[in-house]
Amino acid sequence: MPLPALSICVFCGSRPGTSPLYAAQARDLGTLIARRGWRLVYGAGDIGIMGEIARSAQGAGADVFGVIPTHLMQAEQGKRNLGTLVVTETMHERKKVMFTNSDIVVVLPGGAGTLDEFFEVLTWRQIGLHTKPIYLLDLDGFWQPLVTLVDHVIAQGFADPSLRSFFRPVATVAELDALLAQAAD
Repeated sequence: MPLPALSICVFCGSRPGTSPLYAAQARDLGTLIARRGWRLVYGAGDIGIMGEIARSAQGAGADVFGVIPTHLMQAEQGKRNLGTLVVTETMHERKKVMFTNSDIVVVLPGGAGTLDEFFEVLTWRQIGLHTKPIYLLDLDGFWQPLVTLVDHVIAQGFADPSLRSFFRPVATVAELDALLAQAAD
C-alpha cells in the first residue's frame, strides 16, 4: 500500500565511484521511491549514480523533479525528460531549490559537491532553519570517515554534541525504507 506522498531530496555523485554497489543501491532507492508513490528531487544529471537513481525512479513510474545550474547542463548531461526541470544560475540556488521542494534529505556516496550539499543542509539544521531528517546512505562504510570527522569537530569543542543527532547513517536501502516509511506516517 502506498504511503503518503513524500518528496525525497537525494544528493549524490555525478560519477559512478569505484564500487558497483553504489549504482545498484541508487537504482534500488529510485525503485523504492517510485513503489512508495514518492517524488525524487535530485540534481538533474544523467551521469554517475545521479543518473542511475533518476533513470530507475523514472522507469518505475516516480515523479522526478530535477534542478541543475546552467553551467552544468552539458557536463552532467542535464536530463530534460523529467516531470519538472528547474535550471538555476548558481550551485547555491540549486541546493536551495532542491531542499525547499523536499521533505527528507538522503545523501548517497559522492564527491566534493555531495559533501558541500550535506554540510549546507546540516548547517541549516544546526542553526535552526529546518527540522527535516537527513540520512547518510553509508554503503560499505563509505561515510564513516565523515562521521568520524563530525565526532572530532564535536570533541574539539567546535560544535555542540547535538550536531551528531541531526543526521543518521543507514547501511542499506532496506534500512532507509523502514525509516522513510515511519516519516511518512
